[in-house]
Amino acid sequence: MKNNTMMIRPKTLEKGDKIAIISPAGAVEEEQLRHTISLIEERGYIPVLGQNALGNHEHGYLYSGTESERIADINWAIQDEEIKAIWASRGGYGCQHLLYELDIKSFQKNPKWYIGYSDNTVLQSYFFKKKIASIHGQTIKTSSFGVSEQSYAEVFNILEGHLPVYEIEGHVLNRTGEAMGNLVGGNLAMIYALLGTRYSVKFRNNILFIEDIGENFYALDRMLTSLELAEVFDEISGLIIGGMINMGNEKDNPHYDESFDPKAYQLIEEKIRKYHFPVAFGFPNGHIYHNLPLIIGSTVHLKVDEKVHLHTLNI
Repeated sequence: MKNNTMMIRPKTLEKGDKIAIISPAGAVEEEQLRHTISLIEERGYIPVLGQNALGNHEHGYLYSGTESERIADINWAIQDEEIKAIWASRGGYGCQHLLYELDIKSFQKNPKWYIGYSDNTVLQSYFFKKKIASIHGQTIKTSSFGVSEQSYAEVFNILEGHLPVYEIEGHVLNRTGEAMGNLVGGNLAMIYALLGTRYSVKFRNNILFIEDIGENFYALDRMLTSLELAEVFDEISGLIIGGMINMGNEKDNPHYDESFDPKAYQLIEEKIRKYHFPVAFGFPNGHIYHNLPLIIGSTVHLKVDEKVHLHTLNI
């Protein structure tokens, strides 16, 4: 099935280009950024921290700054012509605050790769609405459970013009088939939070990716049910499920620290059983050690047989 949206793919980076590091949501400590900053420098780029990237502002949650400070940082990164890509330090909570005042017109005139995941799904959904592709991949902050070297290497490969092609092992819950469409989605809680707003993406004929962390199982069911009530599963052409980790109660869940929680996967499989699109469980993307980047907005070909083949197409 053909995709229904022609997307803008930001320009390839060159050695010596500047990459802005911003904190659009939660606060982060400098020590948590050092490893990835060193990788940026080793790869030949210049990291530039936003003015409030290391700030903190307690207001019911520890943000990196006030709403106006975080908006100022992302708009600086968008508007500064010397900045060639924008890399979020972390997720957490707070990206929704930026939507109203984000300088989307400047971003459309000079689109740049935006890298992030988790709460950053909010911004990436907005970029998708404006036909700008972005990278759903590891943030600058190194997670407590670590990050594989390939997770970062693949991000740099995309920045340098190489489109990801993945082949992963099959999963017992997979449903075979083929589909093609724009890749949409990201963090399930954020997809759910945007439903019914003008920032929610169009799902028809697209391939949906979902991942999440730290949700109770009833909350997972609630979000899936909301997607069903919104007829998302009637519209998509394929579904990819990534990490589901730290789900439920740590004391009661023996799989709490596993990347692909089997109970979460069972709940998802039951919810989508009556639909007929191809389904790929266990994709290595999300709040997990092996977090291979995906291009949100890219046209992808998904084939599920004994393995999962996900090719990003150059169209």
